[in-house]
Amino acid sequence: MAALNYHHLRYFWAIAHERSLTRAAQKLHVSQSALSIQLRALEERLGQKLFERVGRSLQLTEAGRIALDYADSIFEAGDELVGVFKGRVAARRRRLRVGSAATLSRNFQLALLRPLLARADVTLELHSGTLRELLAQLAAHTLDLVLANVPAPREAQSQWHSHLLAEQPVSLVGKPRAGRRKFVFPADLHGAPVVLPGPTSNVRAAFDALLAQARVQPVVLAEVDDMALLRLLAREAPALALVPPVVVRDELRARVLVEYCRIAEVRESFYAISPSRRFPNPLVRELVEAGRKLPA
Repeated sequence: MAALNYHHLRYFWAIAHERSLTRAAQKLHVSQSALSIQLRALEERLGQKLFERVGRSLQLTEAGRIALDYADSIFEAGDELVGVFKGRVAARRRRLRVGSAATLSRNFQLALLRPLLARADVTLELHSGTLRELLAQLAAHTLDLVLANVPAPREAQSQWHSHLLAEQPVSLVGKPRAGRRKFVFPADLHGAPVVLPGPTSNVRAAFDALLAQARVQPVVLAEVDDMALLRLLAREAPALALVPPVVVRDELRARVLVEYCRIAEVRESFYAISPSRRFPNPLVRELVEAGRKLPA
């Protein structure tokens, strides 16, 4: 087999990072037509289409994303080689791009990612956003995995794999109260101030259904979609907050907050969503398998 032309690879690498033939040609001081010819030669050599045009911009295909990862490694290795002879040695690292929904517990994310943070051969890229935004990035091959507390939409099941990592009941938590009597759920919530997840949350829907069945109506002080903010309000607001215990784990241990009631009928789920790809990032499978072993 003919050897890979690294000159072609360098041109591809420049186009991929610039996301524009025009800017890459200017940076490399070559014409756009010459750059296009070099790119086609690389695609023919690899037997894969590396870009697709979306409007006026170039978007990497799945094969293009894989090729870029290798190109990054190759040119980083070249920099390492120079560094070795100048007395600088750097470790080779694999990259994993993870997106997480804002509604997901940061404590759960940290427990899931902690083993990778300790590895010298892995670089993590962490992004946050709405599930819709993150799935769009997954489709564009700019993310390898999305963490969320709901599975991917059903209409996208042929494209995504939703791996259930863990489930746990949610709790009502609040500040300690001296001499308080045993909390009775749901009766004691009638007229009581509460802080709840947003109305689009699966947890919120199940919780509202329980209260409606019991004809109990609390006073909702706040509805929060962001778990980090919900955690802060649980600590500061004069109210009970509905959260998965993992969200306020440190506060419960320190007795800053106490658990008034664990609601077994309402459960929070944690999912890892990965795409159907011919060339999956091997770190995705490692992370999913490790996530299923985490304590709830």
